[in-house]
Amino acid sequence: MKTALITAFGAPDVVTLGERPLRAPQATEVTVRVEAASVNPLDLKIMAGYMQQVFPVELPYAPGTDFSGVIEAVGAEVTRVKPGDRVFGRTTPSAGGAFAQRLVIPADDVCVIPAQMSAEQAAALPTAFGTAQQALFDVGQLQQGQRVLVHAGAGGVGSMAVQLAHQAGAYVVATASGRNVDLVKSLGADEVIDYRRQDIGKTRDIDLVLDTVGGDTLAKSWGVLRAGGRIATLVEFGIKPTNGHAGEAVFFASATPFLSQATRLFGQGRLQIITDTIFPLDEARSALEKVATGHARGKVLIRTGH
Repeated sequence: MKTALITAFGAPDVVTLGERPLRAPQATEVTVRVEAASVNPLDLKIMAGYMQQVFPVELPYAPGTDFSGVIEAVGAEVTRVKPGDRVFGRTTPSAGGAFAQRLVIPADDVCVIPAQMSAEQAAALPTAFGTAQQALFDVGQLQQGQRVLVHAGAGGVGSMAVQLAHQAGAYVVATASGRNVDLVKSLGADEVIDYRRQDIGKTRDIDLVLDTVGGDTLAKSWGVLRAGGRIATLVEFGIKPTNGHAGEAVFFASATPFLSQATRLFGQGRLQIITDTIFPLDEARSALEKVATGHARGKVLIRTGH
């Protein structure tokens, strides 16, 4: 089968397209014919070799975690899904393999796609939705009536976080570029800061900052917190409490617990899935380069094609 591969750690230009044999599913596994996959910043970090202590991989490695597709075969003990079912899910980062025509994954790690959801929408969901949920409510401990600042509110995780925080009854402030201000407001943000024209440091009394950017943005974010406020960061794993404020990194391991919640909200019309560009599998490198710019609007996707 055709798959994206890396044989050495590095930037997106280390990605090549190659052939890899497909193994048969074991008793509790399924084989999925992949229709779409989405690109995450984590894919770039793994490919660069930055995540070896957290998500160790062996070379050659096939990148990609988030996927949607159709079940082709099931193991002998699988009963909850069957061949022909449309499913989506997330492979473990150490296993990867989503940027490929097919993959084998435990049956418990897939969820049936609702009829009204496209393959692209489904592939865009697992990491973005699950990370936003974990960052806001598990790490961030966000409560109704609190004030939250979401950086990069038009991004994959940010666009989900804005919606989830709004629905939880929080007052949502988000940053975005000027072209995305209206989009982020439509997702439920009460205020949108054009980070290219406005100083986020003037924002005050924030209970929780969701940091998806790091660097100077994270450094400035400490100053916007009220007493007892906290930062949940997806970028700075070595974050430490500062000036009496809590700071914690979000280590997102498994999307499986969040998939049914995501499909329920989508079915209720309460979840918009924002997608940017869709690349063919042959252009997986370009898809990764697009995400590497840090300016994607929603999710960048790969269509595998058959």
